[in-house]
Amino acid sequence: MNIIDSLGSLGPLALVLVAVIVFIENGLFFPFLPGDSLLFAAAILAVPLNTSWVLIAAIAAVAAIVGAELSFWIGRRYGRRLFRPGARLFKPEYLAEAHGFFERYGVGAIILARFVPIVRTYISPAAGVSDMPRARFSMWNAIGAVIWAGILGLAGALLGGVPWVANNIEWISIAIVLVTVAPVVIGALVKRSKAKRA
Repeated sequence: MNIIDSLGSLGPLALVLVAVIVFIENGLFFPFLPGDSLLFAAAILAVPLNTSWVLIAAIAAVAAIVGAELSFWIGRRYGRRLFRPGARLFKPEYLAEAHGFFERYGVGAIILARFVPIVRTYISPAAGVSDMPRARFSMWNAIGAVIWAGILGLAGALLGGVPWVANNIEWISIAIVLVTVAPVVIGALVKRSKAKRA
């Protein structure tokens, strides 16, 4: 049973699952949850689920916004006390990577990070640690979530009628992850290479 069949068997509860996974990924520091893949697959199932891809995208966007607001608050309130050396979940290198991404792209990082797994999970607490104004973060957080959910939702809706896509959703999901993670991995390798040469 593939992800399409699994979601389809849940009926309307599939929307709840998407919301919960997206919220946890963004708000509770579980960066390896398949938020992108679930949203894409749910949008493909919009017609069988008797709903619209717009509603699915809206639910995912709201879950992403609320989750990111929570992790921003955690970053602001607890900061680096959580991201201590030796921590398994709150690894300092995750925060450092997100903070570097934030410093490189400024507020635009909040939007760009939506499409980069791991970074998107930790960009919000990084913004909180950096003392970014809450109102400014909230505005860019909402914009980024809507763009992210809209693009993936629309892609799923448009490609849902293509049999090859529905039959190969697992490989497509893997491809989505690889494409989004590749820039982070390449950047880390380049940084490490420069550090060794220095």
